[in-house]
Amino acid sequence: MKALTIAAVAALVSGTAMAQTAVVTVPGEVRTYITEQDVPSVVYDGDVVVGTELPSSVEIRTIPSNDVYGYTVINKQRIIVDPHTHRVIEIIR
Repeated sequence: MKALTIAAVAALVSGTAMAQTAVVTVPGEVRTYITEQDVPSVVYDGDVVVGTELPSSVEIRTIPSNDVYGYTVINKQRIIVDPHTHRVIEIIR
């Protein structure tokens, strides 16, 4: 019975660990740069949430001092994006 309980707990713990997502901490200077830029907003009908992969038709702008992050403005919201995958990292509110 103890072996069954230990196996069940181990399965539960490993399943929980796999369900976690990584937390990305965007540097303050990246956030500051993005908020200071005057760029037009793009209208987008889909839901924009963290993890969403934006279509290639959405222009991802670069940050001169940092090639890890890109950004765009969608529906008047500034969005931090992974420029390589087009996945939303953060929505600046």
